[in-house]
Amino acid sequence: MKGYIRQGQSMTDKQHTIDDDQGDRLLEIVLAALDDIKGVDIKVIDVRDLTSITDRMVIVSGTSSRHIKAMADNVVLETKRNGFPALGVEGENGSEWVLVDLADVVVHIMMPEIREFYALEKLWSVGGHHSDRSLSENG
Repeated sequence: MKGYIRQGQSMTDKQHTIDDDQGDRLLEIVLAALDDIKGVDIKVIDVRDLTSITDRMVIVSGTSSRHIKAMADNVVLETKRNGFPALGVEGENGSEWVLVDLADVVVHIMMPEIREFYALEKLWSVGGHHSDRSLSENG
């Protein structure tokens, strides 16, 4: 798909070629995939004004390493099924933190203790540019 990082490019060279409507659709797919597997405390942070690496970060907690892997697998499956293949997945094997890179959306799936320790929501809210959206129907 156009706009995704080609082999040889770095993450900071990402070029945004999908429009806002497609970005919103990708985000909807990600949120539905996480909700389907009962993601806990799902947050969306708009980082367009803070970095060129991605447009939005999604942060979600899981209840076990198995739950985290199931959410990551479902995000990859559903986004690919809808024409947004993942660029990469890091930390899959029994990890307490899995990252799914979809270029315009980066998904952080974490155990609550890891999420609290790294405090990504706080990190990306520096300077008052924080914009988050929570899912109200979290299981």
